[in-house]
Amino acid sequence: MRRVVTGTGPDGKAVIVSDGKPPRCVERIHISGFSDTMVWATQAPVASRDVTSDPTLSRDQWIPAPGETLALVVTFPPDSVFTDPHFDAAEARREHLAATPGLAELFEEGAPGMHATPSVDYAVVLNGRLLLDLDDGETTELGPGDVVVQNGVRHAWRNPTSEPATIFVVLVGCRP
Repeated sequence: MRRVVTGTGPDGKAVIVSDGKPPRCVERIHISGFSDTMVWATQAPVASRDVTSDPTLSRDQWIPAPGETLALVVTFPPDSVFTDPHFDAAEARREHLAATPGLAELFEEGAPGMHATPSVDYAVVLNGRLLLDLDDGETTELGPGDVVVQNGVRHAWRNPTSEPATIFVVLVGCRP
């Protein structure tokens, strides 16, 4: 993935501040094919032209506080990865907690994948097919170009296919 970040130069004109890979990408070892990439983050209040440093490098939480934003790209492996006899759920959870602090703690141990975040999320399916499961058992199938507005409700993402699926999601922090 390539990330191009713009900003304002000393002369007040638009410039490319950085062009390359996002510096915060976590490829999971214990969940083959699963990755999280922090594309960008903002603090409240948002200062759109202040790009003196890359906020993804100093961010220690993967959940935005009220008024903050967080842009992520998440690739989900097929569900078959989780049913493989060699899959170690305990190791995968430890890795998840270390890789995405703040977010990982919101995942329910007794209901794999289910979680709710204190945010409004805008998710776009980039490729593959996903199922969005809600806590009442409702399931919606999603494909490339589909957009989900996730209003802080309990949900899970599932990939019932044999190919990876990727979403781009922007989390906007709100009060719980």
